[in-house]
Amino acid sequence: MSIAAAHLLEEVLKLPDDERADLAAEVLSSLPPATPAEARSEAEWLAEIERRARAAMAGSPGIPWETARAQIQRRLRQG
Repeated sequence: MSIAAAHLLEEVLKLPDDERADLAAEVLSSLPPATPAEARSEAEWLAEIERRARAAMAGSPGIPWETARAQIQRRLRQG
């Protein structure tokens, strides 16, 4: 991470949760898919959201945040 990025991260981490979440969503949405297979259509994303929502409402535990975060960090390092 560059010095400028580290400084920016330090400042962003001082923001309230909702503002950090908004910034994170904007940054993530600005990234291109890592592979063409990850470029999903709007209909595909809606189907995925529906699938995940149904699983959550059915009580599926999903994966712990620590595991999800590690997966995200690995994917970002690979890209």
